[in-house]
Amino acid sequence: MTEQLENLRNFNHYEFNSNVKVTLAEYIWIDGTGLSLRSKTKVFHHEIKQLSDLEWWTYDGSSTEQANTKWSEIYLKPVVFVRDPFRGAPHLLVLCETYLPDKKTPARYNFRWLAQEIMEKAKEYNPWFGIEQEYYLLKRTGTTHTWPLGWPNGGFPHPQGRYYCSIGERNNFGRALAEAHQRACLNAGLKIAGINAEAAPSQFEFQIGIAQGIEAGDHLWLARYILERIGEEFGIDINYDPKPIKGNWSGSGAHFNYSDSKTRSEGGYEYILKTLIPELEKYHEQSLFLYGSNNIDRLTGAHETSEYGKFTWGDGSRGGSVRVPIITKELGKGYFEDRRPAANIDPYLVGSVIVDITLLGGTYLDKLKQELHKSAQPLQ
Repeated sequence: MTEQLENLRNFNHYEFNSNVKVTLAEYIWIDGTGLSLRSKTKVFHHEIKQLSDLEWWTYDGSSTEQANTKWSEIYLKPVVFVRDPFRGAPHLLVLCETYLPDKKTPARYNFRWLAQEIMEKAKEYNPWFGIEQEYYLLKRTGTTHTWPLGWPNGGFPHPQGRYYCSIGERNNFGRALAEAHQRACLNAGLKIAGINAEAAPSQFEFQIGIAQGIEAGDHLWLARYILERIGEEFGIDINYDPKPIKGNWSGSGAHFNYSDSKTRSEGGYEYILKTLIPELEKYHEQSLFLYGSNNIDRLTGAHETSEYGKFTWGDGSRGGSVRVPIITKELGKGYFEDRRPAANIDPYLVGSVIVDITLLGGTYLDKLKQELHKSAQPLQ
């Protein structure tokens, strides 16, 4: 019976009738936790060629922590679609924004609309992002107990040092999943830039970029969705906690590499140092509020992190809040890396913070904080 249930993890074991002229659209949205994704399938009896071919849909918001049972309907507004790597063409993954029944008020933890407004204000500067998403692979016992893949049950492996970008059965636990994820993202058409094993055993990273403006957040959320789905098929839990294992083990971040037309122009390095670094330091405390929950557990000054309450930077430094790559210094222009964001961030918020501080004078920071605070309040 156990083997039969394991086979049911992957619906690709069952033949799909490709002669049926339909498009299966998997509508995907962020739920009321602000991190977890939900999805459901809509069957279209025609080909989807453009976004306007995808209609708005609804779901039960009382079951996703976004509404109560008396007023439970939440609207799904399609905003981006890509090829479905699980079902193949012509089927689609459809990322959606969520709205209350008036179709105007954003539902709980829908920040994309505000991020799009901010990116639109800054579009003349052409902001580019590269996001490094770290995560742990956990094996599950029942519905509550998890422990990192490849670790002794309830125990600990050899100390860190030999796992980063490692090879070999004794060092690398979960490469098959990370590789499957990369291939599925490429199949979908996402801007995935690479993968690598990270500093802790069973910890991995994938990179999204170079992506412009709102596209960075869209592609990260879709890549997360695909990763969770791959995890289903492997029977492995994906964990984005900033510090899932206490002690002398690395936490997980989502480093944001950023540039704009000014930093990429001649004199960009000096512009980063003299103009942007002071601005990032000025808004350090406000930024951390938007850089992921429980991030204080990760930002300890150890394991290639900065201290939570102290802003620092350095050329090539992985112990600072901000790293300016050596190549940026050598060329005199380029990008910088904000190393503060936790793995469990909403990329729409973090991208908005960086663009707002560097290009818009911090005019949206209070609004961003208000929207996050509002979403975190208990449902009425």
